[in-house]
Amino acid sequence: MSNPPAPGARPLPATPEPETPREERALALALAYAPGDTAPRIVAKGRGLIAEEIIRRAHEAGVFVHESPELVTLLMQSNLDDHIPPQLYVAIAELLAWIYRLEQERP
Repeated sequence: MSNPPAPGARPLPATPEPETPREERALALALAYAPGDTAPRIVAKGRGLIAEEIIRRAHEAGVFVHESPELVTLLMQSNLDDHIPPQLYVAIAELLAWIYRLEQERP
């Protein structure tokens, strides 16, 4: 049994349902491959608002955006400006080949 509220006491506001943190909702990174590089580099990465900004800027620049949560999660473990890990060379090569084909089809 609960005690009655004290005179003049205000009720506590209802606690809203916890929202999924923005950081858990969006992850993004950008890769660049320059002549002379041994492998693509991670040139931008972020969560939440930063991820959304990376995606927005890619769209504005006409860069293809590919959604691959598993691949992004693995790449997020690397540091900014690192080359992609050798274990991901094949996956990234396939992705780059796909993007290259799409770019060739662009008007």
